[in-house]
Amino acid sequence: MSGVTGSLDARFAAEMGRLLGPDFPPALGVAVSGGGDSMAMLALAHNWARVWGVPLHVVTVDHGLRAESADEAAMVARECALLGHPHDILTWERTGDSTGNLMDAARRARLGLIDGWRGAIDHVLMAHTQDDVAETFVMRLARGAGVDGLAAMAPLRRVEGARGPWHVVRPCLSMGREELRHYVRTLQVPWAEDPTNRDPAYERARIRAQSAALAAVGLDAAALAATATRLARSKEALSLRAAEAAARIVETEPRTGALRIGRDGFAALDRDTQLRLLGGALRWVGGAEYAPRSVPLEALADRLLAGGGGTLAGCEVTCGREVIHVFREFAAVADHVAAPGALWDGRWRLDGPDRAEVRALGQPGWEQALPWRDADTAPPHRRALGLPALWDGGTLLACPALAPGSAEGLSFHPPRGAMTLDAFLLSD
Repeated sequence: MSGVTGSLDARFAAEMGRLLGPDFPPALGVAVSGGGDSMAMLALAHNWARVWGVPLHVVTVDHGLRAESADEAAMVARECALLGHPHDILTWERTGDSTGNLMDAARRARLGLIDGWRGAIDHVLMAHTQDDVAETFVMRLARGAGVDGLAAMAPLRRVEGARGPWHVVRPCLSMGREELRHYVRTLQVPWAEDPTNRDPAYERARIRAQSAALAAVGLDAAALAATATRLARSKEALSLRAAEAAARIVETEPRTGALRIGRDGFAALDRDTQLRLLGGALRWVGGAEYAPRSVPLEALADRLLAGGGGTLAGCEVTCGREVIHVFREFAAVADHVAAPGALWDGRWRLDGPDRAEVRALGQPGWEQALPWRDADTAPPHRRALGLPALWDGGTLLACPALAPGSAEGLSFHPPRGAMTLDAFLLSD
């Protein structure tokens, strides 16, 4: 083995130890597309696993976006057979409108498919590199992103799966793309070049085409990634500050899934902490993966400080004399339907007879509940509309938030298992 490949193996082993050691998981997933980065990671993981005795299970997601993708998945399968690792191919079946951000839709689909595939595996390796960090930094800089957007992707990221949390592991973030290409060429590992990497129709490809020009003025991948890493540390410190504020001024309402923020305490916070706390509250209540963009988030914060409110990210926010309420917007859940016992809106589970279904209370349910709702403890009209209710056709059977004794089996499942916003702010 050459000195270069040996050095990369040593760096990979050190990073695996830092992220997952000393007690490694009983098995690891490895997501391999067939590109140079992921095939290099497969080879590195194979060499590492032989030493540490950790079984690898390899998965390839065929997004079906290119004619060659099926052949590339088959290539990965052949390499895994040679190396002795089980391999599965998952196919993305696109449905509905294909407009919008196709790459983001593919990313979300990939995570969803891997979540369904992983079984008892709680850690899946993905081959993001130093160049990916640098390119993402430039893309987000062009959009005017702040600290959170410019911060480097986490080497260990928690993902909320349908059957529980798991982790994306990125052991190659300190490795350059060309280093990994040299590794696979030296070891004669097969790999495929994705032509979309050079297609100017894609933003990342356009940024990648400017890498030489950026490097010429001192902005090479290593420099950009180093800045993104420093910003990740800043993000962590700012998140801690926001979490400390949330612990002081935010209360959870498990019965309604809403948050109560002390108005005076919110007004006393510095601007960054206000926005971080408010963005986190919207994600906690609405279930979005990311906080809203800066412009609408700042506008909402300004309205709250002036005593107003608004809707954003599937939530409604109102400002009272002492308390800011953040609760689920009815319009965001009006079409959500689940069977009794299944998770509704990602946060509620309500038991009931088989013939029933769980839907939002809405105005019809509010009116049907008039004879029996508890006027002293029930939430106000606007905050009640988006709450889970048990329906039999057009007949309301129960809405526990309006009258706690009206149904059994209601349970609240806040995001990431955190019953408090401060824990949620620290979980990113």
